[in-house]
Amino acid sequence: MGDPKAATERIIGVGALVIAVVAPLIFNAYWVDVILTQALIFGIAAASMIFLAAYGGMISLAQTMLMGSAGFMIGNMVTKNGAGGETKGLTLGWNPTLALVIALLGTTLLGILLGALAARSTGIYYLMITLTYSVVGFYFVGQVTVVSGFSGIANINSYTPPFIGDIVENRNRLYYIALGVALAVYAAIRFIIRTPFGLSLQGLRDEPLRMSSLGYAVPLHRTLAFGLSAFMAALAGVLLVWWQGQVAPGDIGLQATLDLLIIAVIGGLTRIEGAWVGALAFIVIGNYIRDSWLTDLLDTTHIGGSFQTIIGLTFLVIVIISPDGLMGVWDRLWGLKSGRDGGEGPSVTAVPAGEKV
Repeated sequence: MGDPKAATERIIGVGALVIAVVAPLIFNAYWVDVILTQALIFGIAAASMIFLAAYGGMISLAQTMLMGSAGFMIGNMVTKNGAGGETKGLTLGWNPTLALVIALLGTTLLGILLGALAARSTGIYYLMITLTYSVVGFYFVGQVTVVSGFSGIANINSYTPPFIGDIVENRNRLYYIALGVALAVYAAIRFIIRTPFGLSLQGLRDEPLRMSSLGYAVPLHRTLAFGLSAFMAALAGVLLVWWQGQVAPGDIGLQATLDLLIIAVIGGLTRIEGAWVGALAFIVIGNYIRDSWLTDLLDTTHIGGSFQTIIGLTFLVIVIISPDGLMGVWDRLWGLKSGRDGGEGPSVTAVPAGEKV
């Protein structure tokens, strides 16, 4: 017999996919555009972070900066001087399809370069180096006004490739594009981790010294993994600027970086599925709890009813209950159920990341 937990997860996954496909028919326009599309986009970005953390043992805080790099490249290349009133950036007016290819490849190459610089670091040092990348990127696009300035670049979604179509008037089109990209990224990660490269990357995560003694180039593997994650982040960055129509330094600032980390941790840093679970939870909290009775209650008790307070408390509760995030909660609940049923079931303790997906 197969694993009942895996079978249940497949059924849930198929059900979620069916709902996602028919979402424009069962949800209102606000939910499709603001909640679901945004959750898909940030889920892709979080998946790039979880890919590195779960299978490479590297927690990168540069993913938001890589997203922004693709967005700023697109913005500078496609916008035209004076068209629609925008004057920020280089306004090169290039072909949108060419700009899309250059942005994706350029961000991937940037990721390989930055990954190579950090490849020999581990733990807190790797975390701080990648955080430095984000800080440098934020100040670069903010202070170098020829490419942006702190006011950013607007009207980017008016210049999309012909095969993308009009996403300003037809927001459902952008939703389905984001859904397709999210599915492709998820399938790609599931495939990569089963290739010789993915298996060796997991070996480097667990025993880097032993793998090095066996002849594996540890820095090279880490660099290539960072390049792959940069490509995923670039996809999210392009979709984000198409969704919001603009890009500004705030999109890669410290708050945006922490928000993406929170999304990944809430969903679970050991499960790729947690990227979209965490993104959906974060977006829902941001849109429905920000001005709810809970914020009023916290405000009247002098705790403070801001969004940061709510998401901070939510983050604290989830981490205390399950360090592996919401996906870890699911694993523990299934373990308890299996124990009550008398089956062997999975252990309640955390399973190595390579065995979870």
